[in-house]
Amino acid sequence: MCSLTQHEWTRHTRDMPERTDFPALIAGHTSVIKMINSGDAGLPVLTQLLRVVQPAIGAAGLAFVEFAPTGGRVIAATGAAAWTVGRPLPAADPATVCLLSGPSLRQVRVDSIPGALADELAGRGLPRMIVARAEIGGLTVGSLHALYHDGDPEDTSEHAVIGYIASCIAHMYGDQTGLPVHGDGPVVAALADGLAVVDREHHVRLWNPAAAQVTGRSAAEALNHPLPFPLPPSGQVLDHRLPDGRWLRITSGELPGPGTLRVVTFRDITDQQRRDHERDLFVAVTSHELRTPVTVIKGYADTLTDHWESLSDNDRRQAARIIGQRANELARLVDRLLSAATENRPGGESGAPFDLVDALRAAVTDLPADVRHRIVLDLPADLPKVLGDRHSLATVLTELSTNAGKYSLPDTPIEVSASADERTVSFRVADRGIGIRPEHVERAFDRFWQGESGDRRRYPGAGLGLYLVRQIVEQQNGWVSLRPRIGGGTVAEVRLPRG
Repeated sequence: MCSLTQHEWTRHTRDMPERTDFPALIAGHTSVIKMINSGDAGLPVLTQLLRVVQPAIGAAGLAFVEFAPTGGRVIAATGAAAWTVGRPLPAADPATVCLLSGPSLRQVRVDSIPGALADELAGRGLPRMIVARAEIGGLTVGSLHALYHDGDPEDTSEHAVIGYIASCIAHMYGDQTGLPVHGDGPVVAALADGLAVVDREHHVRLWNPAAAQVTGRSAAEALNHPLPFPLPPSGQVLDHRLPDGRWLRITSGELPGPGTLRVVTFRDITDQQRRDHERDLFVAVTSHELRTPVTVIKGYADTLTDHWESLSDNDRRQAARIIGQRANELARLVDRLLSAATENRPGGESGAPFDLVDALRAAVTDLPADVRHRIVLDLPADLPKVLGDRHSLATVLTELSTNAGKYSLPDTPIEVSASADERTVSFRVADRGIGIRPEHVERAFDRFWQGESGDRRRYPGAGLGLYLVRQIVEQQNGWVSLRPRIGGGTVAEVRLPRG
């Protein structure tokens, strides 16, 4: 045990006289407040606070430990504890685990603390300490330790005073007046890693506030129950996916001593896993999609260079035309990859009224030749104007029409039609291809997603076109949707506000 039980403590301290020098405490506290009011802050104020409190409560020494995600460090100490300044307390150190467990205010016998710290304190004749955690919003930013020599009388008032001073220090951290001392300090990240201690049956014996936040399982739900995730071998790291889809990175180590306790630290790495997955996809898709146009361009360029004299004029023009087409495809692909990778949203921010029919007709002329000749327009002459960015509409139509062409036979039409209601103007791009399954109509707008995946995909593409279309349209206060076409194929519909 790291501390006395409540029954033992009540019996141990009953009828003890109060020894705290309250007038001296109040006078010393007033001097600290004057320091703060005169502009002092941070470590000097904290150190002075410990200096005035120590004699007032009859302690041999006071020490304050500041906690960060990697553990703790003594940043201020007085009297018989002055030698501890700068001493680290790693998060997995048995002494750290012991001192952070149990009630936030309690008495601790030094011989109950595992590890070297107990020997150091006992060797200096400091067998007893009172510990009070400084907490903000349930997170431990530090702990205050009052140390006592052999034979020092015990006083119940010491507990209340030390708890109060710890609360004052926590308030200083909340105000961020020169604290935390260390850059990775604790105001919002104190012990941000989940920390647990488990027994040989892997039942939880300690569960810190960050563990509850990371897992969504409170201390009451976790304590004395099996650890809610696998435990890796001591000294190893395990990435584990929770049932709700989140990922944890878990490490464990054995606590020294006769017991069989193990300390477990864990953190949420869901965002890191997502970024790693998207990075891998980006690299794979980029290398795959860039290879085809680059290979074609290089092949025709080498043909022109090596066989210029033997080629007819028609052959030369055909080679130059193909190089131009593939270069345009390459440029468009690079633009899409860069836009998707940087999360940029192309298009205007405010928008202006423009003629949708005129914009669609102009955009068709810039489509790739193999798609352009398949376009069938059905655009009413009296369509109202829309509010948006006319320039970006060309990108939207290009992506939707090339997508329609990719998933349909080369000799089938791609129909572009438009209509309006009281609030919106819409246009549709419909094909007669393989269609889209209803469960995929939303996933199709995800970045890098395709209906088919793997090395045997029949249809080329980076899986970015529809993602960018949604980014562009929604920036203009519109929306885009997909649905299966009656009779086969897919309909993509874009709605924009009326101008």
